[in-house]
Amino acid sequence: MAAILVTGGAGFIGSHTCKVLADGGFIPVALDNLSRGHAEAVRWGPLIVGDILDRDALDRAFSQYRPEAVIHFAGLAYVGESFQDPLGYYRTNSAGMVTILEAMSNHGANKIVFSSTCATYGIPEALPISETAKQVPISPYGRSKFAAEQILKDAASALGFRFVIFRYFNACGADPSGNLVEKHIPETHLIPLAIDAASGKGPPLQIFGSDYPTPDGTCKRDFIHVSDLAEAHVEALRYLDKESQSLEVNLGSGQSFSILEVLSEIEAVAGKPVPVTWGPRRPGDPPNLVSDPTVAARFLGFRARHSDLRTIIETTLLSRR
Repeated sequence: MAAILVTGGAGFIGSHTCKVLADGGFIPVALDNLSRGHAEAVRWGPLIVGDILDRDALDRAFSQYRPEAVIHFAGLAYVGESFQDPLGYYRTNSAGMVTILEAMSNHGANKIVFSSTCATYGIPEALPISETAKQVPISPYGRSKFAAEQILKDAASALGFRFVIFRYFNACGADPSGNLVEKHIPETHLIPLAIDAASGKGPPLQIFGSDYPTPDGTCKRDFIHVSDLAEAHVEALRYLDKESQSLEVNLGSGQSFSILEVLSEIEAVAGKPVPVTWGPRRPGDPPNLVSDPTVAARFLGFRARHSDLRTIIETTLLSRR
């Protein structure tokens, strides 16, 4: 059984991916500093408590488990926070890539799957967004991930790394079996915040902006279930085992929903209204983001199987109980 180093393996997407890796016959070795991840979510392989900026921790992980590949999730991922702490975002997301690639090179590992983001596209010129779209990020978060992509490509050219870069759209949902939950501190994701508002566990949902150029004035987003994301990472590893060409791949469902459309579906599933308050637009929020999933289907055989809006909401509801 091949070991795979999963940075950020105690986080939301990382822990779901560790489960799917174990089901697929791999040994997931989670490396996480637990600043935003949760040790109890690491159940399918060992946990190394360490930071991606700490070469000693990375060297220990490679020396002890000799992973044949890296899945790199660890990073900071809040658009709003990135405007307040840009240096922290560049340090973790961009410099962290340097540290990981140095450790991989020193230990003879040459395959990496990188968790990037559709935020690298900024405000797209056309929809749906293909991998050939211009990358003009509009937030420090997006720019720090874009820089990490460039670092990886340059290192691959010089040192022979092979990679799959995944540009996620909106990750959501939770493990359908109920073994894992969506648990962010603080919670910033739309669907769990709306569910908590409907149940009374949280305050009214704040909607940022009502004047976007969309049919109902609220932002539209492409929502993809975390279990689909996890399965795509395993397919990426299998691809890198067989093929020499690196890939840049959008991961989304290929359809978008407005905030008000999502709230309407939550109310239908939960049987309760979602109380809301309205605020101004936030910096870094494009009006509409929707992926073109063609490349993922063609090269990885990937299709989103869990990402219909009702399944996303039902599994999130299960995780909030």
